[in-house]
Amino acid sequence: MGEQTIALNRKARHNYTIDETLEAGIALTGTEIKSIRARKANLADAYVRIEGGEAWLIGMHVAPWETGNRYNHEAKRTRRLLLHRAQITQLLSRTRQKGQTMIPLRLYLTERGRCKVEVGLARGKQLHDRRRDIAERDARLDVARELSEAQRNT
Repeated sequence: MGEQTIALNRKARHNYTIDETLEAGIALTGTEIKSIRARKANLADAYVRIEGGEAWLIGMHVAPWETGNRYNHEAKRTRRLLLHRAQITQLLSRTRQKGQTMIPLRLYLTERGRCKVEVGLARGKQLHDRRRDIAERDARLDVARELSEAQRNT
């Protein structure tokens, strides 16, 4: 069956240049994992911060479970990421030195039912970088369109 993608951060690749990615587990409550399995999660404004020697996922929205009663979770609660100590210290040093930031790119479930998040070490893009990326994408689409048209005519 493989991995099952639950949520994508589509703005991330548009607004940032992704230098490196890594996989991290998330500490969740029972109602949170139920909502995530029902695909009710959003990574739109989320980011990762390291505080007190631990990595935290801030701003991820997980809708409350419909039948969660008093044990239901807060929708935008800060969630702890499960990383090794060496990974956390490496990420902390890289974000401090190079002015990079950490953003979640993808939320997914593994084959064993574990919820993971793909975290990207990223640098912000300037407006001219975004425009250049859009122009390159449009050029690739035009070339592909011309090739398919030429194949159809022959």
